[in-house]
Amino acid sequence: MLTTDYETPLWHDFAAVCGIDEAGRGPLAGPVVAAAVVLPRFFVPAGILERLNDSKKLAAELREALAPAIESASVDWAFGMADEETIDRINIFQATMLAMNRAVAALKRRPEFLLVDGNRFSPAMPVMYRTVVQGDSNVFSIAAASVLAKTRRDSMMKEYGKRYPQYGFERHFGYPTPEHVAAIARHGRCEIHRKSFRLRKLGET
Repeated sequence: MLTTDYETPLWHDFAAVCGIDEAGRGPLAGPVVAAAVVLPRFFVPAGILERLNDSKKLAAELREALAPAIESASVDWAFGMADEETIDRINIFQATMLAMNRAVAALKRRPEFLLVDGNRFSPAMPVMYRTVVQGDSNVFSIAAASVLAKTRRDSMMKEYGKRYPQYGFERHFGYPTPEHVAAIARHGRCEIHRKSFRLRKLGET
């Protein structure tokens, strides 16, 4: 069971500890979406939240059930995004940092400490933070953010699937699956494809 062991020592000194994660760094299409989640101090998971884990390890049905439970249990939560044009212009790492900072900025109040998934972060405002490698598997608030980011992005890609039915975005969510690569070879890229993500399979360099 995922616990709040990372957050608990921080809660003694900080009232608002925020977990941050993103979804969509690897796909060939669509935005990168980040979520920021602030849990109540000394929060104890109960009910369905006891099943929380890294969003990539959860079935889609469980993620969809967890998302509203996370929102209800949180003191504050928000999203940030960087679209495919931004990704092409500033690169995926910088776009991910931008999305994460936008999520933090969208919170109702500025958090006092950030727990960020990964090994690098570039804060846009003066706030203390700690990066945690594999944080989405080990830190409750980061895992909560990973579920919100993943479900929000998946919902967006399903809508894109209706707009561009020839690509199957609602099935692969923009990731470079054989189906998706074959669709690009057949139809070319559409408006939401990341032009800077080249495909060697298609002879692109």
